[in-house]
Amino acid sequence: MPKPARIPSILLPLLTLLSATIAILAQSGLVLPREVAFVAKPLTTLLIMAYAWQRGHATPLLRYWVLAGLAFSLVGDVALLWPKEGFLIGLVAFLFAHLCYLWAFTRVQPLAAWPWSFVGYGVLAGGILSQLWPGVPETLRLPVVAYVICLSAMGAQTSVIAWRARGTVQARRATLLALGGLLFVISDACLATNKFAGPLPLASLWVLTTYWSAQWCIASWLARPGPPLTSL
Repeated sequence: MPKPARIPSILLPLLTLLSATIAILAQSGLVLPREVAFVAKPLTTLLIMAYAWQRGHATPLLRYWVLAGLAFSLVGDVALLWPKEGFLIGLVAFLFAHLCYLWAFTRVQPLAAWPWSFVGYGVLAGGILSQLWPGVPETLRLPVVAYVICLSAMGAQTSVIAWRARGTVQARRATLLALGGLLFVISDACLATNKFAGPLPLASLWVLTTYWSAQWCIASWLARPGPPLTSL
C-alpha cells in the first residue's frame, strides 16, 4: 500500500513564508497597501501556531506554554498594527509571551543554570537600553525596563538549554531554540531603535523577518511526532 503524500508538512512552511512576505511588503508600504498587513500579519503568527500545534505531544506541558506564548504574541501583533495607540498593549502582551516561554524553558533547565549566558545577555540588553534610554518617554520607562528584563532572561535561558544539551540528541533543537532567543532580542532591538531613536531604514523588513524566524525556531524546539506504528 503506497504511503500517503506528506504535502501538509511542506505546505505549512511555504504558506508561512508567503504570508510573512506579504505582511512585510504591506507594512513597509512599498508594494502592497498597508491594509493588507491587517490580515497577513496575524495570519503569519497563526500559521506558526499551527506548526507548533503539530509538535511536542510527548511533552504536553512544554507544548502548552509555547502555544500560550504564541497566543500572547498574536495579541501583540494585532495591537502593534496601531504603532502609537497599541504600543503599550503590545508591550504587555509580548511581556506575557516571554514569561510563558521562560516558564517552559525553566521546566527543562533551572533558571540561569549556565550563569554566563545571563551575564552576556545582561550586558547586551543594558548596552542597547542605554543607547535608547534618552528617547524613551518617562511614562513608558518602567514598562520598557520590565520588558527588557523578561526578554533578556528568556533569551539567556534558551542559551542555557543549548549549552546543557551539547552532545545529546536534543542538541539540534536546543541550538535552534537558542537562535530563536537571540533573533527575538535582535528583532525587538530593531523595533525599539525605530521607535525611540529615529526611523530605521526598512524597519519592517528587519523587525518582522527576525521576529517570525525567532518564533519558528522556538516552535521547532518542540519535538516532532514520531512515525506512526504500522502492523506487519
